[in-house]
Amino acid sequence: MGGSDPAAPVVAGNEYDVNIEDIAREGDGIARVEGFVIFVADTKVGDAVKIQVDKVMRRFAIAHKI
Repeated sequence: MGGSDPAAPVVAGNEYDVNIEDIAREGDGIARVEGFVIFVADTKVGDAVKIQVDKVMRRFAIAHKI
């Protein structure tokens, strides 16, 4: 009761090396860091990419390839 969500394991502006595991309905690639979902545009399943996080929301983040 009144507990807060755990903090996201990613930070806006930081860079991460990720693997694209799935594709969202909108076509963005889906990567995960510690189970936390990150949407990455212009990627496909199987891509190993370096990303920079643009925005962190409560349940997911949005990033771009660098």
